[in-house]
Amino acid sequence: MNLTIRPARPEDAAALLDYLRQIGGESDNLTFGAEGLPATLEEEEAFLRGQAAQSRSVMLLAWEDGELIGDGHIEAFSRRMSHRAGIGITVRKKAWGQGVGTAIMERLVAHARDHGVEIIELQVRSDNTRAIRLYEKFGFVKIGRYPGFLKVNGVNVDCDLMNLYL
Repeated sequence: MNLTIRPARPEDAAALLDYLRQIGGESDNLTFGAEGLPATLEEEEAFLRGQAAQSRSVMLLAWEDGELIGDGHIEAFSRRMSHRAGIGITVRKKAWGQGVGTAIMERLVAHARDHGVEIIELQVRSDNTRAIRLYEKFGFVKIGRYPGFLKVNGVNVDCDLMNLYL
């Protein structure tokens, strides 16, 4: 696998929006479906410019031979929550099990550590064992369960709340 992981840039906005629609249609593990995110190209470009201007938060894109196959972000919180950050990753279904999620997670956790984050938090479908194994590999622990966190095709889906204490 010829994998390149780099920070997202405004010129990636179109590819990112298309990628999000693709992965939304591939999995019910996300907070959105095949509709992707409700953002225009201009809004996504502005969002990515804002991300690039923040030192404590970052969005990374994983590319294989010019194709976007994964993304991850860490969003550091502010004020009295500045010791915490939220994290999320996605990987194209065809790249599951190939180490893409691990590679993205390594970079995101290192970024958080380098920027003084003490606690990284996430939510994951309680039945998404593949993702839970990845998070546990990095030291995330389950701190609770949120019943009915998502509603997928009219069915309530529970999510586990997980933290990594750096």
